[in-house]
Amino acid sequence: MSTHTYKITGMHCASCASVITKKLSAVPHVRSVSVNYGTEKAKIDFDDTHTSLDTLNGVVGTLGYTLSAIDHSGAAEPESVTKKIDEHAELKNKTNFILPIALLVFILMMWDIGAQIFTGVPNFPIPMTLFNTIGMVLATIALFWVGQPYMRGIFRFARYGVANMDTLIGIGTFSAYLYSMSITLIPLFWSSRMVPEYTYFDVTIVVIGFITLGKYLEAVSKKKTGDAIEKLLNLQAKNALVVREGVEIEIPVNQVQRGDMIVVKPGAKIPVDGVIVEGSSFVDESMVTGEPMPVQKKIDDTVVSGTINTTGSFVFRATKVGSETFLAQIVTMIEEAQGSKAPIQALVDKISSVFVPTVLVIAGITFVTWLSVGSIYLGFSQAFSFGLVSFVGILVIACPCALGLATPTAIIVGVGKGAGAGILVKDAATLEKLHMVDTVVVDKTGTITQGKPTLVKVLNFSRMSDVELISITASLEKKSEHPIAHAIVRYAEEENISISEVSVFESVQGKGIRGRINGTEYLVGNRILMSEHGLAFDHVAIDEYTAQGKTPVILATADQVLGIIMVADEVKPESKQAIADLHALGITVVMLTGDDEKTARYVASLVGIDDVIAQVLPQDKREKVHTLQKNGKVVAMAGDGVNDAPALAQADVGIAMGTGTDVAIESAGITLLGGDISKLVKAIRLSNMTMRGIRQNLFWAFIYNIVGIPLAAGVFYPLFGWVLNPVFAGFAMALSSVSVVSNSLRIKAKKL
Repeated sequence: MSTHTYKITGMHCASCASVITKKLSAVPHVRSVSVNYGTEKAKIDFDDTHTSLDTLNGVVGTLGYTLSAIDHSGAAEPESVTKKIDEHAELKNKTNFILPIALLVFILMMWDIGAQIFTGVPNFPIPMTLFNTIGMVLATIALFWVGQPYMRGIFRFARYGVANMDTLIGIGTFSAYLYSMSITLIPLFWSSRMVPEYTYFDVTIVVIGFITLGKYLEAVSKKKTGDAIEKLLNLQAKNALVVREGVEIEIPVNQVQRGDMIVVKPGAKIPVDGVIVEGSSFVDESMVTGEPMPVQKKIDDTVVSGTINTTGSFVFRATKVGSETFLAQIVTMIEEAQGSKAPIQALVDKISSVFVPTVLVIAGITFVTWLSVGSIYLGFSQAFSFGLVSFVGILVIACPCALGLATPTAIIVGVGKGAGAGILVKDAATLEKLHMVDTVVVDKTGTITQGKPTLVKVLNFSRMSDVELISITASLEKKSEHPIAHAIVRYAEEENISISEVSVFESVQGKGIRGRINGTEYLVGNRILMSEHGLAFDHVAIDEYTAQGKTPVILATADQVLGIIMVADEVKPESKQAIADLHALGITVVMLTGDDEKTARYVASLVGIDDVIAQVLPQDKREKVHTLQKNGKVVAMAGDGVNDAPALAQADVGIAMGTGTDVAIESAGITLLGGDISKLVKAIRLSNMTMRGIRQNLFWAFIYNIVGIPLAAGVFYPLFGWVLNPVFAGFAMALSSVSVVSNSLRIKAKKL
C-alpha cells in the first residue's frame, strides 16, 4: 500500500467530494480515500501493484471528474493546470454572457411583480406572449450552453444514480423550463383555456445567471486562498550560476547536483540549500522564517533555497537539491496541511453525503403536497404553479456548496497565513486542537533562552580595561574545545577584539588552562584551579551569579585574580513578552528542564513562568507531560524537536522550535521557524482565528438552509402568504458560497 495525492478537475461542490470518495472507496485494493473540495485534491491509499491512476480515472471519469498526478514541488502537472485555466476562462466567458441578460430579465420580473402589487407602477411594457417567446430562446441558451454542467448532472443521476449540486440545479431549472415550454407550445397545437399565461423562463435564466456568477466569484476567491503556496513556489529560482571546470555557467535549477559550487550575486535568489565556502552577505529569509530583517551569512553558514541575497556576493556548496530542499519540504508540508481535514469536518462530510438525496426527497414531497392539498384550496392550476415554484426553489437554495467550503477554505487560509509568519502547521487536526490548549510546557534551553552560552558580564579587579581582559582570556581559550571557551572567543571575534599568540599552553583537566602571553603566565579556569594556586577571590559574588545560571571564568596571574568573565545562556529578548501574551490568552506556562532547580527558577522568574519542573531527564519529560494531561490539562509542548521528541509526541500539540534548516518537521504538529517563542503566541491566535472562522462559516452555511428550505417549500404561505421565488433562492445560494469564502479570506487580513 502507498499513499498518492492527485489534483481533481471537474469538482463543483461538496457533494462532488462525497461522490468521488464513495466511488473510489469501492475500487478493489483501495484502502482509504480523502477528498478535499477546498483544495480540489484527493489523497488515496492503494496497492499500486494492482491499481493504477488509469484505473481510478476509469471509475470517476464517467462522472465527469479527472485525477491528475502532482509533482514533488506540490504543483499540479501541466495538463491539469492547463485544464483548470481553460475551465476558469470558460466560466468567465459564460458569466460575462449570461449576467447582463439575467440582470435585465430580473429587472423586468421585478417590474411585472411590482405592477401587479402596486397601483403606482405602470403595466409591464412588453406583451406577455412576446416576452415568453424571447424568454424561451434565452432560457434555451442559458440552460443548454451556460447550464451544461447542470444538465450533465441530470444525466449522471439518471444513468448512475449519482446526485450532486449540479443535479439539484439541473432538475430544478429543467423542470421550470419544461413546464414553461409546454405552456408556450400547447396553444400552438391545442386551444385550451386551462393553460396558465405565466411561464418560468425568466426563473431559468436568472437562477442559472446568479449561480454561474456565484461559481465564478467562488473560483476567484478559492484561488486567493492558495496564495501562500503560490508565493512559495514563485520563490524557487529558475536558474543557478554554477562553477564547473573553473568556469561560471548558468543552468536550470533542476540540473544542479549535490556538491556543485554555486555563485550568488547581489539581488539573486538562492537556488538550492547549501553551505557558504567563500564570501559573505546579508540574506533576506522573510518568506521562509517570517523575520523581516536580513540575516548575516558568512563562511560555514547554511543558506536555503528561495531566500534572497541582498548586498554581497558569495559561493556556496550545494548540499540539498530538488525535493530535498528546505523550500520544497515547506511546500509539501503546507500542501498536506491544507489538504488534511480537521475533526470538525467529519460531521460536515456526513451531512453532505446524505444532503442531496434528502433534498430531492423533500422537494418531491413538497411538490406532491402542493398538488394534493393545495388544489383543494387554490385550484389545480395555482397549486401546480406554487408547487413548481417550491420544487425549484428548494432544489436551488439547498445546494451544499457553502457547507463544503466552510471548513477547508478557513484551513487553507489559516495554514497559508501561518506559513507566511514562519509557523508551519502539519495538519488541520493540530490547528483545531491548538485553540483548546490551556497549558503550555516549554523547555528552557533554546526555547526561553538562546540555546548557546554567551559572554554576559565582566567583573574587573585589575588596572586593565575590560577589552584587555577579554583579549587575554580569549587568546588562551582559543586553544580549548570547551563550549564556554567558544563563547568567549566568539564574543572577541564579533567585537573585533585582538587575539594574541599563546606559548607554553597547558590544559588542566576539569579545571582550566595555563599559558604564556608576551612573557606573562596566566591562568584561566574555575574556582578549584584558583584555590589550588592560593589565589583569593570573592566567593559570595560568584555564588550569587552561579545561582542565576551564570558560569564564572576566572582570569589570574601567578600573584592575583585579574577579573571574572561571566558566561550564560541568556534569555531571549522576546521571551518575557511572549509569556505575558500567553497569560493574556488564559494559558498557564510550565517550564520543563533538565537544568539545576535554582537556575531554572531564576530564569522562570525573569520571564514570569508559572511553574517549574527541573532536573528532568529527556526520557522522563514525556511522563511529566502525561501527568499534566491526567490532571485534565490540554497540553502544548514547545521544545527543540530533537531531544524533546517523546514529550512532543505525548503532548496534545507538539511545537518544534526550528532554527535555520534544522526543522524537526516529523517530531511535532507545528514548527516555529527561527526558534522565536513569540511565534507560539501567534500560532495559538492563528488557531483561534481559524476555528472562529470555521464556526462562522458553518453557521452561515446551515442558516441559509434552515431558513431557506422551509421558506422555499411554502411552509409560511398559510400564515403570511410567503413563497420564495426561485430567483431569490438562486441569489441566496450563490451568496452563501461567496460569503463563506469571503469570510475565510478575512483571516488573511487579521493581525496575528
